[in-house]
Amino acid sequence: MKTLSVIIPCYNEESVIETTYRRVKAVLNSLRLISSQMVFINDGSMDKTMDILSDIAKKDRSVKIINFSRNFGHQAAVTAGIHHCTSDFAIIIDADLQDPPELIPDLLAKQAEEQANVVYCVRKKRTGENKFKLWTAKRFYRTLNKISEVNFPLDTGDFRLIDSQIIEQFKRFKERGKYIRGLISWVGFKQVPFYYEREARFAGETKYPIKRMVSFATTALLYFSKKPLLMAIGLGFFTVIVGIFMALWSIFGKIFGYTHAESGWTSIVTIMIFFGGIQLLTIGVLGQYIGILFDEVKERPEYIVKDFINWK
Repeated sequence: MKTLSVIIPCYNEESVIETTYRRVKAVLNSLRLISSQMVFINDGSMDKTMDILSDIAKKDRSVKIINFSRNFGHQAAVTAGIHHCTSDFAIIIDADLQDPPELIPDLLAKQAEEQANVVYCVRKKRTGENKFKLWTAKRFYRTLNKISEVNFPLDTGDFRLIDSQIIEQFKRFKERGKYIRGLISWVGFKQVPFYYEREARFAGETKYPIKRMVSFATTALLYFSKKPLLMAIGLGFFTVIVGIFMALWSIFGKIFGYTHAESGWTSIVTIMIFFGGIQLLTIGVLGQYIGILFDEVKERPEYIVKDFINWK
């Protein structure tokens, strides 16, 4: 009998978590020849999410809970779920029900049909998202593919099935700042798409406001590409060339009399602003990479668990 863990990160999901449990449980009960469990990771919720999960776990021993000491973020919560997974398969799904748990049997069927190590879900349609988020998400994935050393599937999220080979390889990753869907793509093995239509959020609000979206995108870009550094070198080279031409223009202008030093205040200010901006930009790019190194060498734990419930 194969085993399955459904990994569900949660943060302030009191309005939806009972419905999520019921829908996932109904799907798991319908599976044959599969021994299953649900792994809820409470990512420092400040509402009644943990209380509700605790009540559910008292009634259902197949519900496992990892309770963080505080909010460490969505990627850390998913990481904890994978770290503590010993099943043959794991399915990662958010608690907000935008990704329908009723697709779990289809993911398992797709895996069996293709003998795939990863079945990643590709969104054909995203209901309930504003136009700005849809546009920025579309541009982000395509930009990331262009500058990264790894080819990432477009229009995917963390909703996917992974097998034990991927789980064991993922446990080897030591970096703290994780872009999980990117890491799983980087691992390789056989990965196949599954197309579906994403539903509107059942309740609550997005856990990825603009600030978190920018932080998430920055992590993905910097951890999977050195091209920002190459762009900084390119900008530096370009400014040197511009500077050489402007110096020659000024020298020959002085010799042949077609420039006047006293009338050059505007050009000097413009040049200073241009070169100063380039320098600050390149220093900023370098600073981001140095910041990543600073975080990594401290070797702090990626998350801290306060409680394990139903794990014994």
